[in-house]
Amino acid sequence: MKKLITIVALVALMLPGSLKAQDEVKIGKQNIKLTSNLMTPEALWAMGRIATAEASADGKQIVYQVGYYSVKANKSQQKIAVINADGTGNTTLTTGSKSETDPTWINGKIAFLTGGQLWTMNADGSDRKQISKTSKDIEGFKFSPDGKQVILLHSIDFNESIKKNPDDLPKATGRLVTDLMYRHWDHYVESIQHPFVYEVNSDGIAENGTDILEGEPFECPMEPFGGIEQLAWSPDSKTIAYTCRKKTGRAYAISTDSDIYIYNIGTRETKNLCKPADYVEPEVDPTKTMKYQKVNAEENLVNNVGYDQNPQFSPDGKYIAWTSMQRNGYEADRNRLCVYNLATGEKKYVTESFDSNVDAFVWSDSKDVMIYFIGVWHATENLYAVNWKGELKQITDTWDDFGSISLMNNGKQLLMERHNYTSPADLYIVTPNFKKPEKTEIVQLTFENKHILDQLAKPTIQQRWVKTSDGKDMLTWIILPPNYDPNKKYPTLLFCEGGPQSPVSQFWSYRWNFMIMASNGYVIVAPNRRGLPGFGQEWLEEISGDWTGQCMKDYLSAIDDAAKNLPYVDKEKLGAVGASFGGFSVYYLAGHHDKRFKAFIAHDGAFNLESMYTDTEEVFFSNWEYDDAYWNKDQTANATRTYEYSPHKFVDKWDTPILCIHGEKDYRIVYNQGMGAFNAARLRGIPAELLIFPDENHWVLKPQNGILWQRTFFNWLDRWLK
Repeated sequence: MKKLITIVALVALMLPGSLKAQDEVKIGKQNIKLTSNLMTPEALWAMGRIATAEASADGKQIVYQVGYYSVKANKSQQKIAVINADGTGNTTLTTGSKSETDPTWINGKIAFLTGGQLWTMNADGSDRKQISKTSKDIEGFKFSPDGKQVILLHSIDFNESIKKNPDDLPKATGRLVTDLMYRHWDHYVESIQHPFVYEVNSDGIAENGTDILEGEPFECPMEPFGGIEQLAWSPDSKTIAYTCRKKTGRAYAISTDSDIYIYNIGTRETKNLCKPADYVEPEVDPTKTMKYQKVNAEENLVNNVGYDQNPQFSPDGKYIAWTSMQRNGYEADRNRLCVYNLATGEKKYVTESFDSNVDAFVWSDSKDVMIYFIGVWHATENLYAVNWKGELKQITDTWDDFGSISLMNNGKQLLMERHNYTSPADLYIVTPNFKKPEKTEIVQLTFENKHILDQLAKPTIQQRWVKTSDGKDMLTWIILPPNYDPNKKYPTLLFCEGGPQSPVSQFWSYRWNFMIMASNGYVIVAPNRRGLPGFGQEWLEEISGDWTGQCMKDYLSAIDDAAKNLPYVDKEKLGAVGASFGGFSVYYLAGHHDKRFKAFIAHDGAFNLESMYTDTEEVFFSNWEYDDAYWNKDQTANATRTYEYSPHKFVDKWDTPILCIHGEKDYRIVYNQGMGAFNAARLRGIPAELLIFPDENHWVLKPQNGILWQRTFFNWLDRWLK
């Protein structure tokens, strides 16, 4: 659940399968003229959204994907653009009405997806050629280094948890469910992805596909967020490394134990790199927490029983690196970087001195650096490097979030995406200096939304360290309205982060956007409360099994500090807002705020934790976070406290207007949670509204729904805080 971050949201918008109905609408860059210098929902949705980017082999050009949105048509179109490495020659190559996605370089040409098939074109957009004619749509691809083979992702029928309806009842809509994981994120699981290896003939056509998981009922990449980054080619093009959690049904629902496998193209043999051949998985009670594995810490590292994902071969083909979590069932465990020696089978964890997550990485060609990676520390996502000796250095130190990383110019430079609270994603070229990080150069390459941002006044961003109730220091972001007057008092919002273990770093969101909140005249207080990464694993783990303890005290410490010590904060006009765990936080604070707040907004939040335990699809999450099933009589003290302090048990203390928002296709936190909270508030006679989206999941992805969300959000706050 912690992966509910902006970048993942953008990727979800760009999946080829979600764009089939948009072929008739041609949507391009919006050169809008604003009537004021304050951010509006319409300005947000007019912005282009940069995604996939890759440098050419010679480092002279970059190809990237950018999405544009039409509120009127309620649709989007993904386009492909190229730009020279010196920032000149920025050209959009997509000229038709169909979306084109996933651009990459192959033999000097650009390969991409459109209409569910694989195409190539020249770097100037000419000589377009369809190079696949598969019966199933292609949902991702990756060429071998020698260009003679290509991995294509296809969906195949899957009936492990949902029985196929009888052939003589073709119009029957019922689903007979026989096991868990019958739905995931926002869809019923009646198909899964498999990677197929195709030969590329002398004419450049992909043919003769082979399913590398043929006959296996397991998904690859993994739902719900995995993509082609979960597979990798060896430099000699003879083997494929892939990520897979080889489980189905109940076993899948209670486990995060995915592994890295090697598939030999010639022999079609598969080897698990994470576990020895004689490994036997321990039997567990599926309704009990898996925290017992903390006792076997070293054994867990040997057997890789947590999430292992996103393999990459070293340039010389001697090693594979991947991100690795230590414990099974704990999705927010520290993401280590594991390096595997293919000759000896030795594993080495090279980022142990970094007490936070490795979020993305790339092998280096430099003799000084083994791997570059992105990680969060003190509420920013910056660039780090580790050498073969295990020496780790921070390469950049800015109030920004870097979101992606790849090599360019023969490894001398890095192509990266960067964003912050006042700037959406753009591409940057970083020339790192491992020996003298302060001499690292960062040059902005694209200026996708400069024509809009130049019309807007920016808010002021501040860091503030706040003392918590237990005497610790907590970093809190303070965001002030554009052109704020320090002598004026402003209504103020406490931002409650989701996850529950996602960072309050310098993210850019098209919904939870601090710039638009500030532009509407609000001060935002955004604390990095207990449970957030970037402050050490001890700080991160203080939330599991204690959702209503210190983390809630941290929220109140942050807003009390602001009300007492920041003269521009109007302590009589405070609100609390949040989504997911942030929504849960709002529901809990509604019964425990001692009249601090005058308005609440909860989006997709858990309200009744007993119901949530069996409602959610990924049972491992509630097993770990709650410690136990609610029906077990011998449950831990943490579990007892969790259920006793569920927000729904304190509705009798609710006294403040509340807006509840939920999507009916949200299978992570099911919409009955939001409806239950709204119904309870109204039965109590408390002013309340419910914004329900029948066609949205845990996020809000459609343009008109996005506009409606923003208008409803600010109408509610203005009503009670202004």
